[in-house]
Amino acid sequence: MIILTGSSGFIGKKFLKSLNKPVIEVEKDDCFRFLSSFDKWDKVSLILHQGAISSTIERNISTLHHHNVAFTLQLFDYAIKYQIPVKFASSASVYGNTVGTINPLNYYAITKLQIDYFIQDNLDRFSSIQSFRYFNVYGNGEEHKADQASPISKFSKQIKETGNLKLFKGSDKFLRDFICVDDVVDVVLNNKAPSGIYDLGTANPISFQEVAELIVKTKKGEIEYIDFPEHLKGKYQNYTKANMEWLPEYNFKTVKQYLLQ
Repeated sequence: MIILTGSSGFIGKKFLKSLNKPVIEVEKDDCFRFLSSFDKWDKVSLILHQGAISSTIERNISTLHHHNVAFTLQLFDYAIKYQIPVKFASSASVYGNTVGTINPLNYYAITKLQIDYFIQDNLDRFSSIQSFRYFNVYGNGEEHKADQASPISKFSKQIKETGNLKLFKGSDKFLRDFICVDDVVDVVLNNKAPSGIYDLGTANPISFQEVAELIVKTKKGEIEYIDFPEHLKGKYQNYTKANMEWLPEYNFKTVKQYLLQ
């Protein structure tokens, strides 16, 4: 059987649909009770740890630590004890406004970095563990995320509801490495890499401006330019690009292909 945390989340739901073996679903509100009551660890073939408080603007450090760090470390204790392979959802937010250099800009990113450091220091204690630093994941099923949704989904929703989309001024200078959720699931479940910490994006960033123009063209609407919000200044990633040298020759779906499908 497989343990899947965060199974009701945007990415977790996609994993759930892709798994053939029996799945134990673990959600945030029930995660510690699960650890205290579950007694079939010897039957578990994989832990897919996708659950977390993922808001990059969450300011409650205690809550973030409780769910993103404390629970994860306890779950990993069982993985080590019973030698269960682990696939963990980390985040490219650990890089902040850099490419490949650790520079977290928010508390959420710090919690992901804490776990990555633990993994790095304890690789040899696991039977197998892969941490994937997800870049900007998008796709069908994220509409409920509101402001935390990708601009691809957010812009599309705005066009559908109002006929125009709101775009920050200067968005031609904001480039992100957007990766379709279907590719995320495929790579995580089917790669042959050894234990380690890996970027997971396309390595081909495009600007918010280009995304907006593609959406306006395919869905018929207009762009409304708005001022950049004060509360995001200094905490907004200007450029993200994954290092995908570890996964050669993978044919990632582009934003344009996604919008035209």
